[in-house]
Amino acid sequence: MSITRRSARSVRILGVASASAALVLGVANSALACDISEFSAEASCDGSKGVIVVTDKDASGTPAIITVFLENNGADAKQVGKPENIKGSKEGTTVSFSEDWKPNATYRVHVKAGNQVDKDITPNLTTPSKACKTEDSPTPTPTPSATPSPSESASTPAESDTPTPSASESTSTAPADTSSNAPSPAAGTSNLAETGANSNTGLIAGIAGALVVVGGGAVFFGMRRRGAKSGS
Repeated sequence: MSITRRSARSVRILGVASASAALVLGVANSALACDISEFSAEASCDGSKGVIVVTDKDASGTPAIITVFLENNGADAKQVGKPENIKGSKEGTTVSFSEDWKPNATYRVHVKAGNQVDKDITPNLTTPSKACKTEDSPTPTPTPSATPSPSESASTPAESDTPTPSASESTSTAPADTSSNAPSPAAGTSNLAETGANSNTGLIAGIAGALVVVGGGAVFFGMRRRGAKSGS
């Protein structure tokens, strides 16, 4: 069966269209493929705590696993936390690793996304030169200030304008007369007070006088009786 010119032309057009479609599809698939260049990492601060943030801008949304390592002299010193899963987006999806990083430290960030990516983010992450939390500096001890000495005017008592009497003047001055102007008690009153007399003194004196009279009378009558006996 012979092919006419019209049929050949139709086949040619169909082939070109198929090739174009394949090319467009291939470009589209390449655009949607996950690539290491779509991942980035940075060290930042969450308040006073350090964190390492990894961003995935894979528009295809291919699931990936992120692992972070602290480097020391080109070797892994430790793994930071545990591997974290992430699913990228055109706007960017982030995952954070808590890490008290030191200034100018180096970290290796590894990305594993299916069979498409199994690489490190290059170059390695270097932390800032200033830590999130500055170490507390010791509080300087205040130096005690010298105690001001009291001024001479405050410590030295002011001289009094009133002259102080000398010892000779105070000795030569006769003591003031301490005699009272009150009248002296009478002699009788004084003697009675000294002998302890009281208000019964008059009664006792009367009784004594009566006894003297009685005794004198008795003596008189006794002498008289004795003389009468002698005359007879």
